[in-house]
Amino acid sequence: MEKSVYLAGAIRGLSYGETTDWREYAKQKLAKHGIIGISPMRAKEFLKNETKIEGFYDPVIASQSGIVARDRFDVQSCTIMLANLLGLEKITLGTMVEYGWSDAYRKPIITVIEREGNPHDHPFIRELTGFRVETLEEGLSVAKAILTY
Repeated sequence: MEKSVYLAGAIRGLSYGETTDWREYAKQKLAKHGIIGISPMRAKEFLKNETKIEGFYDPVIASQSGIVARDRFDVQSCTIMLANLLGLEKITLGTMVEYGWSDAYRKPIITVIEREGNPHDHPFIRELTGFRVETLEEGLSVAKAILTY
């Protein structure tokens, strides 16, 4: 059985590096335990010079329908979802939809979020979260604990 973690989190309004650096780090850490990290930023290297991702940049892979179709497929196909909400000042709508998909597909959710002050600290997110932690390292440790047996 292939074990995988969908790496959810903000994209819009951030630079390419802000959206990919933590995901690449997470993928490397998970791979050491035979776990695949699934990034919604894969095959989007054409955005690497963007300092603020705001729109849709490709008629296929980064179109509105392309983003939604692939992200839904990824959430449905993954074993669990890890959502990194650290440091966000605005609600990330796409990630919130992914919470709903994860719950509907019965995927455990790990939420990485500050103890307080994050705009995502909402009853729906608190209740859909199976595992709430305050650092990415803790989130990756939980993913490893869930998926290594």
